Amino acid sequence: MTERTADHPANPAAARASTRQDGPVESVGGIAVAALRAAGAATGQLAGGLGTAAVALGVLVLLAVTGAAALIGVGLLMAPLALRALHALARRERARLGRRGLEVIAPEPPPTRLRAALDDATTRRELRWLVRHATVGLLLSVAGALLPFLALRDGAFPLYWKLMPDDATATSLGFGVAHSWPGALCVTLLGVGWIAIIVGLTPGMARLQSGPGQRLLAAGPDADLSLRVAELTATRAAALDAHATELRRIERALHDGTQNRLVSVTVLLGAARRKVARDPSHADEILERAQSAAEQALAELRAVSRSILPPVLDDRGLAGALSGLAANCAVPCRIDVEAPERCAASVEATTYFVVAEALTNIAKHSGAERATVTVRARGGRLRLAVTDDGRGGADEDGGSGLTGIRRRVAAHDGTLRLASPPGGPTTLEVDLPCGS
Repeated sequence: MTERTADHPANPAAARASTRQDGPVESVGGIAVAALRAAGAATGQLAGGLGTAAVALGVLVLLAVTGAAALIGVGLLMAPLALRALHALARRERARLGRRGLEVIAPEPPPTRLRAALDDATTRRELRWLVRHATVGLLLSVAGALLPFLALRDGAFPLYWKLMPDDATATSLGFGVAHSWPGALCVTLLGVGWIAIIVGLTPGMARLQSGPGQRLLAAGPDADLSLRVAELTATRAAALDAHATELRRIERALHDGTQNRLVSVTVLLGAARRKVARDPSHADEILERAQSAAEQALAELRAVSRSILPPVLDDRGLAGALSGLAANCAVPCRIDVEAPERCAASVEATTYFVVAEALTNIAKHSGAERATVTVRARGGRLRLAVTDDGRGGADEDGGSGLTGIRRRVAAHDGTLRLASPPGGPTTLEVDLPCGS
């Protein structure tokens, strides 16, 4: 396992990147902040699922009434409406999970005819999800929305207990306490207990709520091969787009930079030749300018060649290359790489460029105080996660380069997930096959 932080004190940015305290206070504080952020994100996910869970209960009742009415024939007229409501709610839940970074690949649209829809595997999976989401999911959503209110009510009790009548001094659980400061402090301890429950249980509750949707609303193992064909077609298109974009970038770099430098060298050399014939003493100045322009052109050529396939990957490996990126990042960055097996050069290059673009976005847009890059390569897969504690709200349509990152990843038949709720934290996760 390789775990590194950048250490280049000569560079101020590198010095900031290498600033890290490993003391127990920093570790405990970091763990606490991470736990609070995870609990906040989980609570938001639970509360966000309350809308679809409430609607799911209504759709479940509609389906039950339709099934009962089918015994007398009336339900056959209601069945198409009930099925359309089921499919619409499933689409809404897939979109909600996708906004939370839990991408669910939708199966092919179910058939619209009643008999075919009842025999369809997708419809049966959606029905199973509906039952779970309308029962367990609804209870979890209500609990996720209620727990912060209970914690606020009891935790802030000393601020308002004197304003309450003597016979109305009660906790969120309904039992009364003495109308005194010791009683108010006891209620505050109950509020602390609610906070502990939120921090300890809500991440698991969020996973329990979203799990059925991820499993049952995605394309099943018996999905038609046309889904895979469509996915590969999209992957090929993304690879071609990424290749064309890279060629345009190289062309612009050569045309706007190196070519202009070489033209300048040619002009200066011609001027030097004419100067030698008329005034040899001033020719050295022109030749010096030509030499400087040639050196700049050479430097730009090296920069372009390194942007195609960074030689640092061959010289220092993926861990060393990413440590170099962290050293040049304006935000303190921690690198944690565990890659006992080397991946294909193109995969490592894609990982390098993804991290480079992500750290650039963090430095420019996030307002973060620290970032973490984690890489794990095992089982033929490379998994990358870039996390920062910034303001969040990252958007692919905001010109942040995320579209280019997604194209690079899709070119390898990989997946990209972005979770960036307002207020942060932002987590970019990439999963790539090691051998492609």
